[in-house]
Amino acid sequence: MRTQSRRRPRATLATAAAGTLLAPLLTGCWVGAGGAGSGGDSINVLMVNNPQMVTLQKLTADHFTEETGIKVNFTVLPENDVRDKISQDFANQAGQYDVATLSNYEIPIYARNEWLRPMDTYVAEDPAYDEKDILGPMRESLTGDDGKLYGQPFYGESSFLMYRKDIFEKEGLTMPEHPTWTQVAELAAELDGAEPDMKGICLRGLPGWGELMAPLTTVVNTFGGTWFDTDWQARLDSPEWEKATKFYVGLVREHGQSGAAQSGFAECLNNVTQGNVAMWYDATSAAGSLESANSPVKGKMGYAPAPVEKTESAGWLYTWAWGIQDASRNADKAWEFVSWASGKEYEQLVGDEVGWSDVPAGKRASTYENPAYRAEAAAFQEMTREAIEGAKPNDPGVQPRPAPGIQFVGIPEFTDLGTQVSQEISAAIAGRQSVEEALEKSQQLAEKISEEYEGR
Repeated sequence: MRTQSRRRPRATLATAAAGTLLAPLLTGCWVGAGGAGSGGDSINVLMVNNPQMVTLQKLTADHFTEETGIKVNFTVLPENDVRDKISQDFANQAGQYDVATLSNYEIPIYARNEWLRPMDTYVAEDPAYDEKDILGPMRESLTGDDGKLYGQPFYGESSFLMYRKDIFEKEGLTMPEHPTWTQVAELAAELDGAEPDMKGICLRGLPGWGELMAPLTTVVNTFGGTWFDTDWQARLDSPEWEKATKFYVGLVREHGQSGAAQSGFAECLNNVTQGNVAMWYDATSAAGSLESANSPVKGKMGYAPAPVEKTESAGWLYTWAWGIQDASRNADKAWEFVSWASGKEYEQLVGDEVGWSDVPAGKRASTYENPAYRAEAAAFQEMTREAIEGAKPNDPGVQPRPAPGIQFVGIPEFTDLGTQVSQEISAAIAGRQSVEEALEKSQQLAEKISEEYEGR
């Protein structure tokens, strides 16, 4: 795979999220980051607005700041927006933000460009952090080509199928132990109208390489498709891609949620908790929200492995992790925050003050040995760990791949490519064009990447 020169900004990283802003922007929560970098006893943290991060923001001042004297200025934005802002600041090494939420897609690429501060020395000098407790797949996914650590997971996830046990029982239906997508589609048809205005399933349709393309790519994998073959030939015009995409688009159009073309993770979570859908295929991390104390569906949910067709497993591997910008003027204080936010102490704090089902899990072996967590998260904790440990980022389909990744292709250009392809497929979900038209345009986009990588 290609390497890039030091700190050279890449347009594909900086513009990918911006290209997905087809829906009205959600209002982010902004606190005092200002136009300059941090300094003194404060750090600036830029993070996605997922529920686990919102909880972190609420707990920081009374605990981390109280204990360390370090003030944390948070900027919290929706996923597509935060990716754009992070890539701009880190690519330019502007130093406005000391810490940001990055995924296992970005971290190896950012590390290659030397946009991130290595964490090995910090880990070595902070034995209480207990790096060996981090689950192997998570630790490996945040390691650079040079073998150094460039990120620490806040929470980790794979993907699985969530469903309303009570609705299944009422309708006389049984979820297979290892469902196929064919079976899921049949169940979705049976579940339509099980309650007034209830649809069979929720699937992401919101444009974005990290939104729609995440679940869809896992469907493509298990239907036998791949973005590129080992010679970097684009394969979005293959029968397998067409079959998988027609299946996904057809399923969400016929049995999916209202407004599917503008539904991402947050919208599907709302649909499930509000009783609008009977099933949802998405991130394992969603289970914590579904089983939280104030969730209307707490205790009503069942969980099954990611549906398959031609592969034994299909779940993705993903982590929202903390990365420290290389240009940070407060890197030592930034590590103190990272160590606290990804540490055992923070998990205990969330368990005690919010509830153990809300703990940002999926990253530490000790979490799954904690009796309090195991009891509270009994409905999903074991399946989550099995999905994470069973994920195959280097071998997710039926054929070899030229780059790692299950729900993405681990190259810098994928942010732009994935986003543009997602826009075409979202348009098919909205009924503005056919799947064939969407894939014809998508293949042309992917062929441009083939031209860049061919022969490498």
